Amino acid sequence: MEQMQDIQMDLAQLCREDIFTDSRVGSVRRLTPVTADGDDDASRPVQYFGSTQIMTPAGALPLNFELPGDSLQSAIEGFGDAAREAVERTMEELKEMQREAASQIVVPKGGEVPGGFGGPGGGIQMP
Repeated sequence: MEQMQDIQMDLAQLCREDIFTDSRVGSVRRLTPVTADGDDDASRPVQYFGSTQIMTPAGALPLNFELPGDSLQSAIEGFGDAAREAVERTMEELKEMQREAASQIVVPKGGEVPGGFGGPGGGIQMP
């Protein structure tokens, strides 16, 4: 329960969140820094983040990525390139996870029967 008492929002990092979508490809989140009283904080930059999803054999895979730009228009214009980069990065991460998972598969030593004691069995002779 001690960790629950430490949950507090940082008044110096507050942002107003606006979401824009074309209802087709994805959405853009604009995070506008605000002061503790809710006024715009011009001392910190506005940030833009894109989100979309791609279909995979396992279902929809959500993608979230930062968008370059200092205006909503420039963020939206950079959406396609940033989304492609996010897909490429995600696919590389998935391939790496598959390689790591494959390297952890335990392969029985040659000649041993998995789960057995390795000795001769039931008297059957193979020619």
